[in-house]
Amino acid sequence: MTTNSQPRICVSIGRETIDDALAVADSVASQADVLEIRLDSLVVPAISPFLNAVSRPLLFTNRPQWEGGNFSGSEDARMGALLEAVAENAGYVDLELLAPDESHQKMRTALQQSRTQLILSRHNFHGTPTREELVGSMALMQDKGADIGKIITTAHSHWDVLRVLQLQEVAQQLDFPLIAFCMGRPGVISRVATCDLGGYMTYCAASANEATAPGQLTVSALREIYSLMGP
Repeated sequence: MTTNSQPRICVSIGRETIDDALAVADSVASQADVLEIRLDSLVVPAISPFLNAVSRPLLFTNRPQWEGGNFSGSEDARMGALLEAVAENAGYVDLELLAPDESHQKMRTALQQSRTQLILSRHNFHGTPTREELVGSMALMQDKGADIGKIITTAHSHWDVLRVLQLQEVAQQLDFPLIAFCMGRPGVISRVATCDLGGYMTYCAASANEATAPGQLTVSALREIYSLMGP
């Protein structure tokens, strides 16, 4: 079991069919602390099959195209799947910080009767904003009722990486659990280092050809790195 002093590893699963996604979940469950089910990758999104078959904590994400995901349907349909996960007391759901206000309100209402933890997320696939913008996003996540914040940017240099990793100092001051690292080749090190620097969780792929974001390591590679680093 993961403790506060150990990395919390989330394996992201983006398959088109429920059976394939369940097979991947089964194959990596022993290496994962959390399994992210990318509903936006499924041809027919569903919640119950995963909750019934998987013992690991589950995170359900239904990422829209406007934030780098695959979902292209209506916002009502997108939210319907996430709200079902909340109603079923899934471990976590991920909702974008920039989702419509109505979606945030529906989520807040549903969470009042649920044990699910809310991750509010912001992804930037082009670059890394200023420190002021990043801190502002974090504060807004907290104001909107997030249990955990998630800020993921694209790094073009080590300066971008340092700026994102330094957010953990502010998160600690705010007493706000934060997932924060960078995509892209320069950002790979941040995926490894983030948990040791106070980050709530890091994400990886089930295998080399299943990455759901640029620079995402495989769970076996990440576990090997942590093993080499020692206890």
